[in-house]
Amino acid sequence: MLCIAIILYLFYIDRKTGDGSSWALWIPIFWMLFAGSRYVSQWLELGIPIESEAAYLDGSPLDRNVFLFLIIAGIYTLVRRRIDWNGFFSRNKWIWLFLLFGLISVVWSDYPFVSFKRWVKALGNVVMALVILTEARPYEALGIVLRRLAYVLLPLSVLFIKFYPDLGRAYHMGIPMFTGVAFQKNGLGQICLIAGIYFAWDLLLNRRECPEPGRRLHYSIYFLILPMILWLFRMANSATSLVCMFLVFCLFLAGRQPMIRQKPSRLLSIGTIVFVSSILLEYMFDISGSILSLLGRDPSLTTRVPIWSEILGMVTNPLLGTGYESFWSGERMSYIWDMYGDIIQSHNGYIDIYINIGLVGLGLLIGCIVSGFIKAFKVLKHDYLHAMLRIGLITAVVAYNFTEASFKPLNNMFILLLIGLIDTPLVIDGNAPASRWASPPHGQ
Repeated sequence: MLCIAIILYLFYIDRKTGDGSSWALWIPIFWMLFAGSRYVSQWLELGIPIESEAAYLDGSPLDRNVFLFLIIAGIYTLVRRRIDWNGFFSRNKWIWLFLLFGLISVVWSDYPFVSFKRWVKALGNVVMALVILTEARPYEALGIVLRRLAYVLLPLSVLFIKFYPDLGRAYHMGIPMFTGVAFQKNGLGQICLIAGIYFAWDLLLNRRECPEPGRRLHYSIYFLILPMILWLFRMANSATSLVCMFLVFCLFLAGRQPMIRQKPSRLLSIGTIVFVSSILLEYMFDISGSILSLLGRDPSLTTRVPIWSEILGMVTNPLLGTGYESFWSGERMSYIWDMYGDIIQSHNGYIDIYINIGLVGLGLLIGCIVSGFIKAFKVLKHDYLHAMLRIGLITAVVAYNFTEASFKPLNNMFILLLIGLIDTPLVIDGNAPASRWASPPHGQ
């Protein structure tokens, strides 16, 4: 009852900051709620355990129908907004080339229909991102979505871990894991990371610049949410999410400095210096091993490196891959499960892209990321706060995928990457038309 009261209070106290947003935001909220925790069938305990290849390939009809309904609702919303698709496609070529190649790769997949269904879910990620970004105030809409997710998932995770161990805890090789509303500790870490990025940006950059006191978050929201994020980070013990959170926190701290605010191009110079220095330090002193040791992890990544070597050795078409999201199927999956247990990703997003859609797909993904970074840095001069948020989102997802795979359908990190990459309308002083892509209302 206390947990429910806290959730209701957070929604109540935050209601004014959602003024001007449309009801359509509930579409990406529900999508990200299920994608970030458990699917509908799993919440209802109707899920099909992944105990065989057939179960993994078929999935749950209930979940499929729920996500399909949300995709259709999202597309309907976008059609009603009369988006200028020609302008949108021309500004986001890399993203659509990546998706188009993923669709084409279905042709040479071992299971074309399964591959196509997964591609449709990936397209759903794009639809959800666009529903958010075509709101009247796109980044305020993103804040509403991320806050409402935090208001539900964080208190429930605390509740499950402390009082409902059958729901909030799991065991791996006899070692207890705290999972909260997710199914594994890395899923809980991802929930904390997403909430942490938004609230760090809001506290360090957005709050002091917000011209309207009524649009600032009430202090009690920070008082309730921030301790939950910190405690759940500790319980999840997800090194990947912690490192990514540290990187983004440092980025936002740097963004507060007058020397960077006055000349935003310095941020790129500093970032380049840090990146090059990290490579040199890694080569000379193995700093990654030291960081992993501090985080209580094996510096040699003994559980991941053998898997990477095994998977890369199974690639038969380096250029084109096995087809969109189809590597984990058939004899390959059976062999890996016999060797390493029931895993369905390589714990490296770039390797996962390579084995599924080859060097061509990996090159297109890198093109998306580089293009998105360039666009975000250009926007720094005109819309500093939101450009910093975009850079933070892209940075977190790029770093996250070195030890986890999130360039996947039904993954909230992929949606955040798309929000950071997609060319959005400028929002200056919080006042902007509905979208640079949208046609004006009749009579204007």
